[in-house]
Amino acid sequence: MASMAPTSGGQYHWVSEFAPASCQKFLSYITGWLCAMGWQCAIVSITFLAGTIIQGLIVLNNENYALERWHGTLLVIAITLFSILFNTFLAKKLPFVEVIILILHVCGLFAIIIPLWVLGPRRSAKQVFTEFNDGGEWGSNGVATLVGFSTTITSLIGYDCAVHMSEEIKDASETLPKAMITSVLVNAASGFLMLVTVCFTLGDIDEILASPTGFPFIQVFYNATESLPGTNTMTAILVLTLTASSITEVATASRQLWSFARDRGLPFSGFFSYVTPGWNIPFNAVMVSFVVTALLSLINIGSTVALQAIVTLTISSLMSSYVITIGCLLLKRLRGHPLPPHRWTLGRFGMAVNIGALAFLLPVFVFAFFPLTSTVDKETMNWCVVMYCGVIMIAVLYYIFRGRHHYIPPVALVKRDV
Repeated sequence: MASMAPTSGGQYHWVSEFAPASCQKFLSYITGWLCAMGWQCAIVSITFLAGTIIQGLIVLNNENYALERWHGTLLVIAITLFSILFNTFLAKKLPFVEVIILILHVCGLFAIIIPLWVLGPRRSAKQVFTEFNDGGEWGSNGVATLVGFSTTITSLIGYDCAVHMSEEIKDASETLPKAMITSVLVNAASGFLMLVTVCFTLGDIDEILASPTGFPFIQVFYNATESLPGTNTMTAILVLTLTASSITEVATASRQLWSFARDRGLPFSGFFSYVTPGWNIPFNAVMVSFVVTALLSLINIGSTVALQAIVTLTISSLMSSYVITIGCLLLKRLRGHPLPPHRWTLGRFGMAVNIGALAFLLPVFVFAFFPLTSTVDKETMNWCVVMYCGVIMIAVLYYIFRGRHHYIPPVALVKRDV
């Protein structure tokens, strides 16, 4: 799809290309809202994770430190501000930074796993591959696994990140698919290596889950190295990687917002779609991303549970945009309709990949709304479903009263040679 239509719109553009004519405009519009919401929340997710990991390190190094939620909020805002400054004044340096991030990503992997291999405790292969932990007391390892996906699925979403930068990429119709597939292969291999390493060197699970840092992996690092400097260095690699990722998240979210506003899919579209002369970036959209992140991070002061729902909203929004997009493409294939020209293809495996993707996404999407434990109260409830449905209702109402009169689906502006 990235090869067929390499545009900043991404999913909502593709839906406008592949959806049946009867519902093409509405589905494209809803997908645009889902992507815009998902990527704005993604900035909060990544910066909140980086900020709270820093707090976890402070707890590890200073037993007298009293962990306060507002400290985490300030760290979130600081990391976001750094990312905003980079996306404005240093925007032209972004490709160079991405190369540095890649080097850090690869070298950092070995800087973490080698100490764990050498110093960490050992668990047996039987424990790693056959033992399951139903920490949520669901009474079923299968259900516990599906519910647990909601905390790990973030490693499988966001590969459309590059797509939303496609209008700033040379030869995008060929470069984008290759970059996305390469990312999947490299990260799948390195991720599996990291996963197996950590599982074999966990030590006592109950001990690491009770870590005062709030992050079991920090405790795993400390138990293996028995060194504060060593643990700080290993964890700092992750913090730097997450902070660098937030730079990319801001770039992606702002381009997604700008693109959807360009097609007049949002309130105040003229403001969001403005490109600052001389800067060649959607400065207004970038600043809106900062304001949204700062405001959402304030939720953490009152309730971490509510902010966690925002994080889960990232997952549900982006996954539902994938479901709609792939579903429309699959329907077009099943009906035997010709696909737009493309320079990269999955060949005869295309339909099988589409079916497999939907078979995986649909149950994971449903379980993303589940709480992590079977016993639910106001503290353990996953409030994501309330926020998700609320935003969808707002989008539908805006479409009924205004959006359908102003929104221009991207396919209406596309002229293809037959």
